[in-house]
Amino acid sequence: MIRPEDAARDTAGLLIHAARCWRCARDNGEPVQRALHRMLAPCKCEMLAPVFDSYLTLCEAALGRRITVGDIARSPDEHLLLGLLDGSMRRRACLDCAQGAASALDCAICSTRIMLAMTVGHSSGRTRQ
Repeated sequence: MIRPEDAARDTAGLLIHAARCWRCARDNGEPVQRALHRMLAPCKCEMLAPVFDSYLTLCEAALGRRITVGDIARSPDEHLLLGLLDGSMRRRACLDCAQGAASALDCAICSTRIMLAMTVGHSSGRTRQ
């Protein structure tokens, strides 16, 4: 369970929690966005369900394999997901994939950054100046 105040302070933790929820739902054949929506509801970030689903699906397509998630410690793929979003890792340097997958992932990275800023900022009670 994610508390709203934790989501506002720790977007990395929110993404990791979402990635693990997404992986579990996909592996179990469950509706992914429904599982993400349930997970995100306590922190009032439900609208991130399709955002995370898209970002993770496109990352997996660019990798050409399943994303692996950690248990307690973060997996290398989770570090990649975080690095792509926070800009500490450049997609061109990390992933060698077809141009179509690369363009789609680049768009998903930008969209996820924007939606995280809008949603997490909103859920924490912050307003735009």
